Amino acid sequence: MSDHKIIDGDGHVVEDIASIWKYMPDEYVGKSFSDARARSPFPPIDHLHNANRHFTPKGAFANVGREGWELFLEDVGIGTTVLYTSAGLAFGKIVSRDWAIELARAYNNWIYDTYLSKSPRFKAMGLIPLQEPAEAVTELRRIVRDLGFSGAMLPSMGVNMPHLGSQKYWPIYGEAERLGCAIAIHGGAHENLLMDDMSPYAVANALGHPMSQMIGFAGIIFNGIFDKFPGVRIGFMEAGCAWLLTCMERFTGSWESHVQYDPRGRFLKLKKGEKIIDYILRHIDDGRIFVGCEGEELSIAEAVRITGNKPYVFSTDYPHEVDADTCKHELEELRENTQLTADDKEAILFRNSQRFYQLTSTL
Repeated sequence: MSDHKIIDGDGHVVEDIASIWKYMPDEYVGKSFSDARARSPFPPIDHLHNANRHFTPKGAFANVGREGWELFLEDVGIGTTVLYTSAGLAFGKIVSRDWAIELARAYNNWIYDTYLSKSPRFKAMGLIPLQEPAEAVTELRRIVRDLGFSGAMLPSMGVNMPHLGSQKYWPIYGEAERLGCAIAIHGGAHENLLMDDMSPYAVANALGHPMSQMIGFAGIIFNGIFDKFPGVRIGFMEAGCAWLLTCMERFTGSWESHVQYDPRGRFLKLKKGEKIIDYILRHIDDGRIFVGCEGEELSIAEAVRITGNKPYVFSTDYPHEVDADTCKHELEELRENTQLTADDKEAILFRNSQRFYQLTSTL
């Protein structure tokens, strides 16, 4: 298996805020009160990240830029990376719908000009203003058709956001199905998960990602998004794989004891004799559900045993809590896992990202 067949399914840019402002309409520039020091157009991700001193691995959270990313890809041996936002993980906290519309366009234009237009090794998941679904549909169509994005990211948490299976977002899923592009749910903002006074921060980071993904997954599964839009592909990123096993077990038992009365056909459609776990496995097998994972996860082999190897997408998360050395270690752990077959490893490191993001070729 060639090193350069590896696809990083979830990397991150560190935004150049000064440059992004140049893509915003003049009447918006410098008018944000979200950060009095940096004057960022993005809201702060949450109060849990702020006023908090802790230690991270050497090189983590470095502002690497495009050249740093290119060096990282060569050093680790990765052919292609799919880039996600960093500051925009707080995008769901934007209250002004007009601001969300303009900032999504500015960010998408910036990442296209800075990364995608410079090298085919860079792919991207854009921001869309889910605060205004009709505009989100328009922006999704633009970035996929005109700019070549792989799809769009939806934040797992936000301000006054309904659950992700809400009818409010159905036009977004419908457009993603028509375009054949990916939709990814990504965590990062951990407020309003009953941990607002939690200390130390490591606890909020450890629990915030899987908790928010479980909630998003529940809304999508139980409200029948995959029944209503059978061509849609949704990924759940940066929470590992253990939460999926918990959901399958807990959802199955709860639905059997609390079957919802559904006279208007609002919820999921089980086949005769099918349980929730069977329903989830069916949609995994049909290529609708994908899950980001890293190499050193205690439950990865058990997850593959239960679900098969189709959903799991190797993700570096670079340059957040990791550097090149930690990513190499993750790859080594995955390759040396004797409980995974060669086919499992090929699926996780390459094939599943290729299917999820519809990548026709990699370097």
